[in-house]
Amino acid sequence: MFKTISVLILALAALAAPVRAADKPVLTIYTYDSFSADWGPGPAVKAAFEKTCGCTVKYTGLKDGVSILNRLKLEGSSTKADIVLGLDTNLITETRASGLNAPHGLKLTGLKLPISWSDGDFVPYDWAHFAVIYDSRRIKTPPRSLEELVSGPAEQKIVLQDPRTSTPGLGFLLWMKSVYGPGAAAKWKQLKRRILTITPGWSAAYGLFTKGEAPMVLSYVTSPAYHMIEDKTTRYKAAKFAEGHYLQVEVAAAVKTSAHPKLAHDFLAFMITPAFQDNIPTKNWMFPAAPTSRPLPEAFGKLIKPSRTLLYPPQVVSKNRKAWIAEWLKAMSE
Repeated sequence: MFKTISVLILALAALAAPVRAADKPVLTIYTYDSFSADWGPGPAVKAAFEKTCGCTVKYTGLKDGVSILNRLKLEGSSTKADIVLGLDTNLITETRASGLNAPHGLKLTGLKLPISWSDGDFVPYDWAHFAVIYDSRRIKTPPRSLEELVSGPAEQKIVLQDPRTSTPGLGFLLWMKSVYGPGAAAKWKQLKRRILTITPGWSAAYGLFTKGEAPMVLSYVTSPAYHMIEDKTTRYKAAKFAEGHYLQVEVAAAVKTSAHPKLAHDFLAFMITPAFQDNIPTKNWMFPAAPTSRPLPEAFGKLIKPSRTLLYPPQVVSKNRKAWIAEWLKAMSE
């Protein structure tokens, strides 16, 4: 009899465990695939937040930041997202215009950014300037300016990202526009002969570069730190451009239609704590936007420092993005 009761108790316990797990609320985060990848910050962030939230974090990995916005706009109020993580300042105004983001209600004090921040909807979590990364074994004299990149030898190819789907791709388009203004279309036509391919997102582009398909790729000034720390090599370097470098500040926001608004708020607050920020330097390979519990690795002190920061206000990007992309498409197709 006692044996039968014990068996019943164990059976009931086994049935109850999945029910309790299923009862946990699920916080759905739309992000880019390199954030949610096994080698990205996503898994560690998920584990740290789940220790305190009584919830399950679920990532939906998309190609890049622009893809996140496009998915959000396509789904509208029926979206399953509670948080969008991986947009940047260039997409803030357009995201706000969708009416789908919610105010964060946080006091964002103590941020560590190269620009001031007072936005009530979007929470910054990392930043870095864009840069052309080159293989120093294949290129002995790297471009020292955007102009030298545009006019350099055609046999030295670069991999770029699509500005319609990728925040780095959009960042490079804005970099070109901020330097060349009305003459950007002509410069795109000149650069076209050096472009090996244009990928939907950063991961595919950087993968082609590290496989040796091209000696240059658009990435970040922080990318060489990855190779110094993980690969123990200084082979891959960032070219410092005389005109300056375009800045990216990555942000996250809560979705207005979230079924778990408190959890979404709590996650945004968690993002500016060391438990989140400690994962940024050596998993997302960017500069943290808020204090960490320890100093940055030594490799970060060896990175190039842009002499000038280029950055359009979000409203300017929103007003001109479609026209500038159309200009790019026309130049690339001629």
